[in-house]
Amino acid sequence: MERTTIPQTMKASVLLEKGKIELQEREVPTPVGNEVLVKIAACGVCGSDVHYYETGRIGDFIVEEPMILGHEAAGTIVAVGEDVDPARVGQRVSIEPQKCCRVCEYCKAGEYNLCPDIEFYATPPIDGAFCEYQIIEDDFAYELPEGVSFEAGALIEPLSVGIAAVQKAHIGVGSTVHVAGAGPIGLITAQVAKAFGAAKVIVSDISAPRLKIATELGADEVIEVGKDEPLGEKVNAFIDCTGAPKAMYDGILGVAPGGYAILVGMGPDDIELPVGYITSREVSVTGIFRYNNTWPIGIQLLEDGVVNLDVLVSHRFGLDEVEDSLDLKSRQDSMKHVVCP
Repeated sequence: MERTTIPQTMKASVLLEKGKIELQEREVPTPVGNEVLVKIAACGVCGSDVHYYETGRIGDFIVEEPMILGHEAAGTIVAVGEDVDPARVGQRVSIEPQKCCRVCEYCKAGEYNLCPDIEFYATPPIDGAFCEYQIIEDDFAYELPEGVSFEAGALIEPLSVGIAAVQKAHIGVGSTVHVAGAGPIGLITAQVAKAFGAAKVIVSDISAPRLKIATELGADEVIEVGKDEPLGEKVNAFIDCTGAPKAMYDGILGVAPGGYAILVGMGPDDIELPVGYITSREVSVTGIFRYNNTWPIGIQLLEDGVVNLDVLVSHRFGLDEVEDSLDLKSRQDSMKHVVCP
């Protein structure tokens, strides 16, 4: 690897333990084999990053040693391993932040997100992208079309969550959809549902300003929870992007017989569900675990202009401000935070 223009060390924002972030000097990794080295230009802040910072764990994933957070990343390829075409150097790319084994039954079936040996950015013990440089396998670094910003490229990761949810919900031409939550994931998912052909997309939230954004981004109807009347019609699909138990419970009750309920938001590990309604109406209820094969779809949606990700970015931070970027509670006007190394 040619290192004449690549430093030996880089700055990295490291989670030392619950509630403690430190800016450190780390060695710049060297790509080998089918890997590429990406100079990170933008990395979105996800709810999982906030959760690791605040609690030190998500379910069975526990932070037991220092770890770099951040998995929504885009940047420029600056070096490649020996098995990668050198012509890739200089390409602007969006990173799909996972590495699978490629040989297990899930990988062979195309469901590599379920690979038992998956390595995912910013999931213990794998380092993420709140740093200046990061490694990824060649085919998980997707070239960005001209006109797509680095920030939008980074947000193809949460866009992929929305795509996976819409696919699980079997949304197509003529579908009616209720998306609970007008945060970044909810607003992205609502846009994807429209792009997939949904005839009516309803978005509910407790925040009037966020619902205003939902309307501007194409929602057909919005419901301000606690003020407006509850949903008065049955929908083909309900997608929860809140993690709030009541939102999930009530949303499932609004699904038409034979419809789908997709649980995306991070909430309690155990909640009460209307099992009688689910069974008697044959409502299919499932969650999603990340995504697979979504980046080409996401890039096409951006190229076609049917999804707007740039509008969601409300705050930008440097590597020395990552701790501030994780503080969402004091920023009532915040939408999507992006770290720009």
